[in-house]
Amino acid sequence: MEDFLFDGWTGIAKILIAAPVIYILVVALTRVSGKRSASQMNNFDWIVTVAIGSLVASAVLSQGVAIAEAALAITALFALQYGFTLGARRWGKVERLLKARPKILLAHGEFDEAAMDAERVTRSEILAAIRESGNRRLDEVEYVILESDARFSVIARGERALDEAVLATIRRPEGAPRAPD
Repeated sequence: MEDFLFDGWTGIAKILIAAPVIYILVVALTRVSGKRSASQMNNFDWIVTVAIGSLVASAVLSQGVAIAEAALAITALFALQYGFTLGARRWGKVERLLKARPKILLAHGEFDEAAMDAERVTRSEILAAIRESGNRRLDEVEYVILESDARFSVIARGERALDEAVLATIRRPEGAPRAPD
């Protein structure tokens, strides 16, 4: 029972060394990699973040993982994220591989049930997004879009027409109307 509460000074010493070293490394790598590593996350960013968290925990708490090994693994994940996101910026195929495309869930007051089913989004979630955007009526809304980072964008109907370029990367249902000119 004594080992359960205190397993010796070696483990305590490793934690006292590993925690600040790994913390400083993650802060430095986050700073170097830019705002993207701390921004709204798409699926790829979320996976990298979870993996880094697991490596941090292993480095600090596991006696079987050397600090240098964990530091190298964390650095490799940051480098992979940097490389893939740079590739996504430069090549559309990489972007399509890494990121889900935004999807229109509501257009011109009509819910797209197929898109909602595919994304597992309920009407109540869409209506909540509309309320959060400050719109009070469904007919005030031109589009509700599920973005690649799982946020909802609510585009209100207005005096100015929505530029087609703004909708260029969005997956639309068959026969969906284009933005008015």
